[in-house]
Amino acid sequence: MKEINIDPITRLEGHGSVSIFLDEQGEVENAYLKIPELRGFEVFCKGRPAELMPILTTRICGVCPVAHHLASAKALDAAFDVEPPSAGKKLRELLYMGYIIYDHTLHFYYLGGPDFIVGPDAPPDKRNILGVIEKAGLDVAKEVIKHRAYGQKITEIIGGKATHPVCGLPGGLSKPLSEEDRLSILEMANSVVKFAQFSLQLFHDLVLGNPGYLEMIKSDAYTMRTYYMGTVDAENKVNLYDGHVRVVDPSGKEFLKFEPKDYAQHLVERSEQWTYAKLPYLKKVGWKGFTDGEDSGIVRVGPLGRLNAAEGMATPLAQAEYERMFKTLGKPAHGTLVFHWARLIELLYAAERAVELTSDPEITSLEVRNMPGEPGAGVGIVEAARGMLVHDYRLDQEALVQNVDMIVATTFNYPAICMSVRDAAKGLIHNGQVDQGVLNKVEMAFRAYDPCFGCATHFAVGQMPLEINVYDKDNNLLSRVTR
Repeated sequence: MKEINIDPITRLEGHGSVSIFLDEQGEVENAYLKIPELRGFEVFCKGRPAELMPILTTRICGVCPVAHHLASAKALDAAFDVEPPSAGKKLRELLYMGYIIYDHTLHFYYLGGPDFIVGPDAPPDKRNILGVIEKAGLDVAKEVIKHRAYGQKITEIIGGKATHPVCGLPGGLSKPLSEEDRLSILEMANSVVKFAQFSLQLFHDLVLGNPGYLEMIKSDAYTMRTYYMGTVDAENKVNLYDGHVRVVDPSGKEFLKFEPKDYAQHLVERSEQWTYAKLPYLKKVGWKGFTDGEDSGIVRVGPLGRLNAAEGMATPLAQAEYERMFKTLGKPAHGTLVFHWARLIELLYAAERAVELTSDPEITSLEVRNMPGEPGAGVGIVEAARGMLVHDYRLDQEALVQNVDMIVATTFNYPAICMSVRDAAKGLIHNGQVDQGVLNKVEMAFRAYDPCFGCATHFAVGQMPLEINVYDKDNNLLSRVTR
């Protein structure tokens, strides 16, 4: 049996590798996405003062610190039995829109987008932001950099820091928003609306307008029928900060709807010996292995999961694009590469919602925090850019952390990512023939999820070489490809 290793996989946060096993005819027998990193945050959070958790957990990841910050703050709201005032909730949500703006922009243009804008078969040295600039033009690059910076500026104004916010407290936030800052954020948000519309048009022109790309998106190699999960408001529309968790089955029918505090009644984590990451599944369906369909409890989260699980978007421009996507692909949309389209729809939604929030007179209210009560236990859930994020805390009488459980978006998606990599490899590799373009298309299967392995695991890997070794059934080295 031959083995092809992609180590490390590229354009993601964290470290992972893919092992592809070929039979004697050169066809893919199986493939595994391995996460060779050790998770530690849950353990060393124990014994810490509760009020440190929103600050400490932002350090889990420099890509999604705002998600951890507010999931932690919401968990403390519940643990101290305190509800933030209306203005405090709106200000938290506005902070969150800034995060979604910069994170989704980062992924489309820097991480996932090069595969489409530059091309999946382009040389590796072109499949990056520099290749995007060369293909799309310097003016586009300037707009990308400017609007990603706008998202970070919104985060800095409200959160105190552009990357690791410090504003979240049990019961609200540490400071209100000034009128001057409100006007500044409103101007930036209006600009991001236009940028998101431009980005969607770029996607329509370069991706949906390319028959080859459209065929790839709809192909069996990138299609799985799974359950989908996301947070929705009272009208079952996407809400990234607050609401109930809704799950739909592979046909799009509502399967579950529950409050965040009840997540453990519906979701279970299991382990495999070949990876440090856990594999969640729906308890009611059960674990049936790495297979899709209604009999498998595997569930997908993130932009595609949220849009499939919801019945619409809460802002008009995003809703129009939501309708266009599902009219084109059907609902639910099962194509893994559709994550990219859904992500841009969410970028537009976040910008529109930021405009709505900064136009609300209450956003500058001085009433942004209520004082906490006695310590207990609490769950906080937000929709991180990559999908649902759970923080579950238990505090003692001294408000010290007794127990912590965190399930990050990439953990929820991990079983599906493994299947996506396997199916892409099976659909693309035949007769043992591989090249850089084929291997990149295998990587596209996991890259669509915008995985963030650093959120769950931490390991210092030093240099990041990439070497692919092909062995025969007797473990003799046949060839080596490096880049």
